[in-house]
Amino acid sequence: MVALRMLVACGLVAAGISGAHAETSPYAGMQTRGLRALSEQQIEDLRGGRGMGVALAAELNSYPGPAHLLELASALNLSQGQRDRTQALFEEMQKTAMPLGKEVLAKETELDQAFASGRIDDASLHRILADIGRLQSELRYTHLKYHLAMRSVLSPDQIAAYDRLRGYDSAPAPTPGMHCRHSH
Repeated sequence: MVALRMLVACGLVAAGISGAHAETSPYAGMQTRGLRALSEQQIEDLRGGRGMGVALAAELNSYPGPAHLLELASALNLSQGQRDRTQALFEEMQKTAMPLGKEVLAKETELDQAFASGRIDDASLHRILADIGRLQSELRYTHLKYHLAMRSVLSPDQIAAYDRLRGYDSAPAPTPGMHCRHSH
Protein backbone atom coordinates (compact mmCIF):
# COMPACT_ATOMS: atom_id res chain seq x y z
CA MET A 1 0.00 0.00 0.00
CA VAL A 2 2.84 2.43 0.85
CA ALA A 3 4.57 1.46 -2.35
CA LEU A 4 1.38 2.13 -4.32
CA ARG A 5 0.97 5.58 -2.72
CA MET A 6 4.59 6.39 -3.53
CA LEU A 7 4.08 5.27 -7.09
CA VAL A 8 0.95 7.42 -7.46
CA ALA A 9 2.70 10.41 -5.84
CA CYS A 10 5.65 10.02 -8.18
CA GLY A 11 3.29 9.79 -11.11
CA LEU A 12 1.51 12.99 -10.10
CA VAL A 13 4.79 14.83 -9.65
CA ALA A 14 5.98 13.59 -13.02
CA ALA A 15 2.72 14.64 -14.65
CA GLY A 16 2.99 18.09 -13.08
CA ILE A 17 6.49 18.52 -14.34
CA SER A 18 5.71 17.29 -17.83
CA GLY A 19 2.65 19.54 -18.00
CA ALA A 20 4.60 22.63 -16.99
CA HIS A 21 5.65 24.93 -19.79
CA ALA A 22 9.26 25.98 -20.21
CA GLU A 23 9.83 29.66 -19.75
CA THR A 24 10.24 31.66 -22.93
CA SER A 25 13.81 32.72 -23.62
CA PRO A 26 14.57 36.45 -23.47
CA TYR A 27 15.92 35.92 -27.01
CA ALA A 28 12.56 34.73 -28.38
CA GLY A 29 11.70 36.75 -31.48
CA MET A 30 15.29 37.75 -32.21
CA GLN A 31 15.60 34.83 -34.65
CA THR A 32 13.45 36.82 -37.09
CA ARG A 33 15.72 39.87 -37.15
CA GLY A 34 17.70 40.56 -40.30
CA LEU A 35 20.95 40.45 -38.37
CA ARG A 36 20.12 38.29 -35.41
CA ALA A 37 22.89 39.39 -33.03
CA LEU A 38 22.15 43.13 -33.29
CA SER A 39 19.06 45.23 -32.71
CA GLU A 40 17.84 47.74 -35.27
CA GLN A 41 19.08 50.52 -32.97
CA GLN A 42 22.56 49.00 -32.81
CA ILE A 43 22.63 48.63 -36.58
CA GLU A 44 21.58 52.26 -37.08
CA ASP A 45 24.13 53.45 -34.51
CA LEU A 46 26.93 51.56 -36.25
CA ARG A 47 25.89 52.93 -39.65
CA GLY A 48 25.68 56.45 -38.23
CA GLY A 49 29.06 56.37 -36.52
CA ARG A 50 27.50 56.87 -33.09
CA GLY A 51 29.39 55.89 -29.96
CA MET A 52 26.90 53.48 -28.36
CA GLY A 53 28.58 53.95 -25.00
CA VAL A 54 32.06 52.88 -26.15
CA ALA A 55 33.58 56.12 -24.82
CA LEU A 56 32.12 56.00 -21.32
CA ALA A 57 35.60 55.73 -19.79
CA ALA A 58 36.24 59.23 -21.12
CA GLU A 59 32.73 60.68 -20.87
CA LEU A 60 32.31 59.80 -17.20
CA ASN A 61 35.75 61.07 -16.27
CA SER A 62 35.38 64.64 -17.53
CA TYR A 63 36.47 64.13 -21.13
CA PRO A 64 33.50 65.46 -23.12
CA GLY A 65 32.71 64.18 -26.57
CA PRO A 66 32.24 66.41 -29.61
CA ALA A 67 28.65 65.33 -30.37
CA HIS A 68 27.37 66.26 -26.91
CA LEU A 69 29.43 69.45 -26.87
CA LEU A 70 27.74 70.59 -30.06
CA GLU A 71 24.35 69.92 -28.44
CA LEU A 72 25.37 71.99 -25.39
CA ALA A 73 27.38 74.68 -27.20
CA SER A 74 25.09 77.55 -26.16
CA ALA A 75 24.71 76.40 -22.56
CA LEU A 76 28.50 76.13 -22.30
CA ASN A 77 29.07 79.52 -23.93
CA LEU A 78 31.43 78.05 -26.49
CA SER A 79 33.14 80.72 -28.55
CA GLN A 80 32.81 80.59 -32.32
CA GLY A 81 36.35 79.24 -32.50
CA GLN A 82 35.49 76.49 -30.03
CA ARG A 83 32.33 75.65 -31.96
CA ASP A 84 34.24 75.50 -35.24
CA ARG A 85 36.96 73.27 -33.74
CA THR A 86 34.36 71.00 -32.11
CA GLN A 87 32.45 70.70 -35.39
CA ALA A 88 35.66 69.88 -37.26
CA LEU A 89 36.60 67.21 -34.72
CA PHE A 90 33.09 65.77 -34.84
CA GLU A 91 33.23 65.54 -38.64
CA GLU A 92 36.67 63.88 -38.50
CA MET A 93 35.35 61.38 -35.99
CA GLN A 94 32.33 60.57 -38.15
CA LYS A 95 34.52 60.21 -41.24
CA THR A 96 36.41 57.42 -39.48
CA ALA A 97 33.63 55.90 -37.33
CA MET A 98 31.02 55.42 -40.05
CA PRO A 99 33.14 53.17 -42.31
CA LEU A 100 34.33 51.21 -39.27
CA GLY A 101 30.72 50.71 -38.17
CA LYS A 102 29.84 49.44 -41.62
CA GLU A 103 32.77 47.02 -41.50
CA VAL A 104 31.58 45.72 -38.11
CA LEU A 105 28.14 45.18 -39.64
CA ALA A 106 29.64 43.30 -42.58
CA LYS A 107 31.58 41.00 -40.27
CA GLU A 108 28.56 40.46 -38.00
CA THR A 109 26.57 39.56 -41.13
CA GLU A 110 29.30 37.13 -42.17
CA LEU A 111 29.18 35.51 -38.72
CA ASP A 112 25.38 35.28 -38.73
CA GLN A 113 25.32 33.78 -42.24
CA ALA A 114 28.06 31.27 -41.40
CA PHE A 115 26.00 29.93 -38.51
CA ALA A 116 22.70 30.10 -40.44
CA SER A 117 24.15 28.10 -43.33
CA GLY A 118 25.90 25.58 -41.09
CA ARG A 119 29.18 26.39 -42.85
CA ILE A 120 31.17 27.44 -39.81
CA ASP A 121 34.11 25.70 -38.24
CA ASP A 122 36.50 26.59 -35.47
CA ALA A 123 39.03 28.27 -37.75
CA SER A 124 36.49 30.49 -39.53
CA LEU A 125 34.81 31.33 -36.20
CA HIS A 126 38.14 32.42 -34.76
CA ARG A 127 39.00 34.48 -37.85
CA ILE A 128 35.65 36.29 -37.99
CA LEU A 129 35.69 37.04 -34.26
CA ALA A 130 39.26 38.34 -34.48
CA ASP A 131 38.17 40.66 -37.28
CA ILE A 132 35.14 41.88 -35.30
CA GLY A 133 37.29 42.44 -32.23
CA ARG A 134 39.87 44.44 -34.19
CA LEU A 135 37.18 46.58 -35.80
CA GLN A 136 35.37 47.20 -32.52
CA SER A 137 38.67 48.18 -30.94
CA GLU A 138 39.35 50.67 -33.75
CA LEU A 139 35.84 52.07 -33.44
CA ARG A 140 36.23 52.51 -29.69
CA TYR A 141 39.66 54.09 -30.15
CA THR A 142 38.17 56.51 -32.67
CA HIS A 143 35.52 57.73 -30.23
CA LEU A 144 37.85 57.89 -27.23
CA LYS A 145 40.51 59.75 -29.21
CA TYR A 146 38.08 62.57 -29.96
CA HIS A 147 36.99 62.83 -26.34
CA LEU A 148 40.67 63.21 -25.51
CA ALA A 149 41.10 65.88 -28.19
CA MET A 150 38.19 67.91 -26.84
CA ARG A 151 40.03 68.59 -23.57
CA SER A 152 42.40 70.95 -25.38
CA VAL A 153 39.46 72.93 -26.80
CA LEU A 154 37.67 73.61 -23.51
CA SER A 155 38.48 75.48 -20.34
CA PRO A 156 38.33 73.69 -16.97
CA ASP A 157 35.19 75.70 -16.13
CA GLN A 158 33.50 74.57 -19.34
CA ILE A 159 34.37 70.95 -18.58
CA ALA A 160 32.93 71.30 -15.08
CA ALA A 161 29.79 72.90 -16.53
CA TYR A 162 29.52 70.09 -19.09
CA ASP A 163 29.67 67.51 -16.30
CA ARG A 164 26.94 69.37 -14.39
CA LEU A 165 24.72 69.67 -17.47
CA ARG A 166 25.12 65.97 -18.23
CA GLY A 167 24.36 65.05 -14.61
CA TYR A 168 27.82 63.80 -13.69
CA ASP A 169 28.50 66.27 -10.88
CA SER A 170 27.20 64.14 -8.01
CA ALA A 171 30.42 62.34 -7.17
CA PRO A 172 30.38 60.22 -3.99
CA ALA A 173 31.89 61.79 -0.91
CA PRO A 174 35.50 60.75 -0.33
CA THR A 175 36.22 58.16 2.33
CA PRO A 176 37.75 59.77 5.46
CA GLY A 177 41.52 59.55 5.36
CA MET A 178 41.56 59.07 1.58
CA HIS A 179 43.04 61.72 -0.68
CA CYS A 180 41.11 62.87 -3.73
CA ARG A 181 42.61 63.89 -7.01
CA HIS A 182 40.60 66.45 -8.94
CA SER A 183 41.02 66.69 -12.68
CA HIS A 184 39.58 70.19 -12.93
